[in-house]
Amino acid sequence: MSRTPESVWSSVLNIIRDNISEQSFKTWFEPILPVELKNNVLTIQVPSQFFYEWLEEHYVSLLRKTLQRELGADARLEYRIVVENSDVNKGPYTVEYPNYNTGNTKNQESTVPLVVGTQIKNPFIIPGLKKVNIDSQLKSSFNFDNFIEGDCNRLARSAGYAVAQKPAGTAFNPLVLFGGVGLGKTHLAQAIGNEIKRHYGNKTVLYVTSDKFTNQFIDALKNNAINDFVHFYQLIDVLIMDDIQFFANKLKTQDIFFHIFNHLHQNGKQLIMTSDRPPRDLEGMEERLLSRFRWGLSADLQQPDFETRIAILEKKMYSDGIELSRDVIEFVAYNINSNVRELEGALISLLAQSSLNNKEVDLDLAKKIIKNFVKSVSREVSIDYIQKTVCEFFEVPQDQLKEKTRKRAIVQARQLSMFLAKSYTKNSLKVIGKHFGGRDHSTVIHSCQAVQNLIDTDLDFKEQVDEIEKKIQMSIG
Repeated sequence: MSRTPESVWSSVLNIIRDNISEQSFKTWFEPILPVELKNNVLTIQVPSQFFYEWLEEHYVSLLRKTLQRELGADARLEYRIVVENSDVNKGPYTVEYPNYNTGNTKNQESTVPLVVGTQIKNPFIIPGLKKVNIDSQLKSSFNFDNFIEGDCNRLARSAGYAVAQKPAGTAFNPLVLFGGVGLGKTHLAQAIGNEIKRHYGNKTVLYVTSDKFTNQFIDALKNNAINDFVHFYQLIDVLIMDDIQFFANKLKTQDIFFHIFNHLHQNGKQLIMTSDRPPRDLEGMEERLLSRFRWGLSADLQQPDFETRIAILEKKMYSDGIELSRDVIEFVAYNINSNVRELEGALISLLAQSSLNNKEVDLDLAKKIIKNFVKSVSREVSIDYIQKTVCEFFEVPQDQLKEKTRKRAIVQARQLSMFLAKSYTKNSLKVIGKHFGGRDHSTVIHSCQAVQNLIDTDLDFKEQVDEIEKKIQMSIG
């Protein structure tokens, strides 16, 4: 009696059901339909290319063993992939599965276009899934115009702007933006998305956080809607994934993102990701995923320097239509140097207190409020900070203060730094000397006396010292 494809597949499923979880069985095997059985070759129909790839990667051994048990050692399996297309009925697409006896594990691969119909569920809960209806989830306030460029972020901004002008047309695919909290990664990533939308109205751009992506994936598993979930993301032309470090140790989420990443990249779509650290330092991530992240460009965003912080505050003030004195702006910029988010938050707090108390924002009010806003403001000034402040003022390299050079500009900066270190720190002359290349206490005494003599006799130099001291005093609060 000849066996039918239905009976063979039923027997295969009975074995598979006993070897995997009920949820996995419902998700990955119930949707499969047996189509044909000929010469020990069983053809099964699967809903999508992704579905085929997932089975191949996760259940190839189990399928091989069960099929050989039913049909013998020469059993083979073929996939028929159904492609839904609302414009043209392309019918099924057949992929031959490898002959298990040859040991050849390379399959015939083909990129299958996926055009979605209204039956697929949108994980962002937008009624009636149509490509043109997919909301980008972007904030219009995040754009290149209000992203302040500085040495701290120039590479990242330049790369982002290049991607925005030509998505998937540069070597920066994927583009990974990394840096600490509040340095502008999300702002820049969304600015790229908004710029692409402005220039390419026909492209579908989507911003999503890694947490939201993970939660959507979990919901799709619960509701047996993995195909809908994957198909939705395969529609995107520009995918912006924020905070990919939160994929760590979530292996199933990494798996699903790996396949989506591959599909988009292979089909000429742009991927943009943000992280709090470079890809090489991401822990709990599969190497195959990390290798994809390294395909394009990883650009870091660092803490903004003083000039950039000033520019950020001035831009914020201009956009909000407010004015503050230069002393106040410099004080805020000097004391809040960790990230842009805290910088803008401090400015908002300052203006709120001024409005509530009906007081003008002067330096005294700024010191009082910022001291409460940022705990790190009330700190003892360090010798390193004094060196840095003096060197920035005179535009000389800080490391040269420790060298045995007799260049006038370096000698003057070194002597003034010693003078200020004696005035503003509790360190001994011996400790101060150690911070300047191991010089002894007599050198520190001589330097302090030389600076005091210049202050007493050179008005221009005295004004320079006053300006530097003012900056140091602002940092102390």
